[in-house]
Amino acid sequence: MDVYFDNSASTRVSEKAIEIMLKTMREDYANTSAKHIKGVDAEKYVKDAADIIAKTLKVKKSEIIFTSGGTESNNLAIIGTAMARKRYGNHIIISGIEHPAVYRPAEFLMEQGFEVTILPVNAEGAVDLEVLKSSLRDDTVLVSVMYVNNEIGAIEPVDEISRIIKAKNKDILFHVDAIQAYTKFKITPKTQGIDMLSASGHKFHGPKGVGFLYIDSSVKINPIIFGGGHQRGMRSGTLNTTGIAGMGVAAKEAYDDFEKKIKNIVDLKYYLMDNLEKIEGAVLNTKRGENFAPQIISVSFEDIRAEVLLHALEDRGIYVSSGSACSSNHPGISGTLKAIGLREDLLDSTIRISLSELNNREEADYFLKNLVELLPLLRKFVRK
Repeated sequence: MDVYFDNSASTRVSEKAIEIMLKTMREDYANTSAKHIKGVDAEKYVKDAADIIAKTLKVKKSEIIFTSGGTESNNLAIIGTAMARKRYGNHIIISGIEHPAVYRPAEFLMEQGFEVTILPVNAEGAVDLEVLKSSLRDDTVLVSVMYVNNEIGAIEPVDEISRIIKAKNKDILFHVDAIQAYTKFKITPKTQGIDMLSASGHKFHGPKGVGFLYIDSSVKINPIIFGGGHQRGMRSGTLNTTGIAGMGVAAKEAYDDFEKKIKNIVDLKYYLMDNLEKIEGAVLNTKRGENFAPQIISVSFEDIRAEVLLHALEDRGIYVSSGSACSSNHPGISGTLKAIGLREDLLDSTIRISLSELNNREEADYFLKNLVELLPLLRKFVRK
């Protein structure tokens, strides 16, 4: 049996998404910028996807910019805002548990002379709102905080963060990395005070290499990719019609029967957590309740290196992660686990289990059975 519990890294592409993608490659393959009818036919896929995504967020389809994925969306939002607003200020705020796709652009801006404040989080990974209040300045131009942390599943208090920002200065822009949140929550940027929002197709059963950035129509930011002026000059480059079409279909599917799908994921998550708590030496870093996302479980195992456990599970057809897949090729201890104050001896002993609507109880039981068998065997080889 193969058990894929690494859905926060990437998901299986849905059959309907694959079908429409094949159609764009076999039949409607023209450039969307072409003036002939084949170009118009190809462009319809893009318009349809923008319409679908806009409806899920209750925004205008003209406010959706298609990108190559979450990393580009975050870069466009952060660097584009900083460059457009540098005459108003050079101060940016991010949280201490951001994905590298936010942290690295912020680091780049520091090299360009911007100041960056990094907000601390509590033991559950939530931003300290009092520190946020005291960190906002007259020269602050952007606050960027993720909706859901990709390692432990902590949900940030996005609505409260927005209220605090706008109370200080309505012109401070608020960007939300929703890459682990879009399709797991009903997000309405207009009512939640979100100026920009990033998402990535392969996190919700769409293809890799495509994502989007919502930018409120009142917000003006600078492009960071220049060329033929596609997408109103905000993101030049021939549109990835195939990827965009697949992502649009996947987004629609994700929000069909939404409550039922999320309930099934949460039920499976709690079933796993209930059983993980019974295992000697297991420490759950993800908690129950509304402060954590439905799909992510972070768990540490005393006296076991995460990488060793990961490969032992892999040998039995079980796939989990030892952290963010985007940083897994760069050895080092997770900044998120450090930020929440996890015991030092557990920092290198933590795995992430991430679920999707495709997972089931039988897979969970197979995972738990093998985990219980493997842990005592692996602990025999730990050097004291």
